[in-house]
Amino acid sequence: NMELLCCEVDPMRRALPDPNLLYDDRVLHNLLTIEERYLPQCSYFKCVQKDIQPFMRRMVATWMLEVCEEQKCEEEVFPLAMNYLDRFLAVVPTRKCHLQLLGAVCMFLASKLKETIPLTAEKLCIYTDNSIKPQELLEWELVVLGKLKWNLAAVTPHDFIEHILRKLPLPKDKLLLIRKHAQTFIALCATDFNFAMYPPSMIATGSVGAAICGLQLDDGDSLTDLLAKITNTDVDCLKACQEQIEAVLVNSLSQVRQQQQQSNPSKTVDELDQASTPTDVRDINL
Repeated sequence: NMELLCCEVDPMRRALPDPNLLYDDRVLHNLLTIEERYLPQCSYFKCVQKDIQPFMRRMVATWMLEVCEEQKCEEEVFPLAMNYLDRFLAVVPTRKCHLQLLGAVCMFLASKLKETIPLTAEKLCIYTDNSIKPQELLEWELVVLGKLKWNLAAVTPHDFIEHILRKLPLPKDKLLLIRKHAQTFIALCATDFNFAMYPPSMIATGSVGAAICGLQLDDGDSLTDLLAKITNTDVDCLKACQEQIEAVLVNSLSQVRQQQQQSNPSKTVDELDQASTPTDVRDINL
């Protein structure tokens, strides 16, 4: 008997960047034209949801981010899943006991769209401590798809990152660092409801701006003006967005430190700083 050996080393197969997409400004223009179609229809805590509070969204978002990170999902999976969750909650009054189930379904769908090997229903159920069953998840998948009208290819901040980075006059090694930090900021924004109604292009531009600022690569306002120009964003709006993103980071870091000091009161602040956080926020300087 002949045995077939598979010698591929990297289990994750990824498409190479396509210059036809990245170096054609029509693609960026089209993204800017359609991005608002995929925003939640309203600030749903005021007009739709009676049972769910903002802090509950933050808790389920933090859990979803941890699952995505532990499963080494593609960077876009988490923001895309949060887009589905917000759009669903903007049209369907939902009980708080179903919020984690909804979060799991949104990750299930986003990972099918973006991953080579998607998350399985069984694995997601394990992450809920088996409080939901795979059959329940599959039934809710159809409900969510129906309410989203099967419009799953939503525009997210990640869609803009490469278009922005390629227009910045910075060396390649710095751009890699900016990308990494910007992705962390995008994930942080997705956990915070204040950003749910912001156009993805503004979150992307603000995240890149915050990353440049944190890495101390900005020379006055020239890069901010360039960023605003790339995505047709008002400069003052961009600065306000960037400040908001930086505030979320500071808040996130202080919460992590508080939690760690409560669990390890003997450790110093420097030691705590080395501990892991939901995202790589500790790599970012402000």
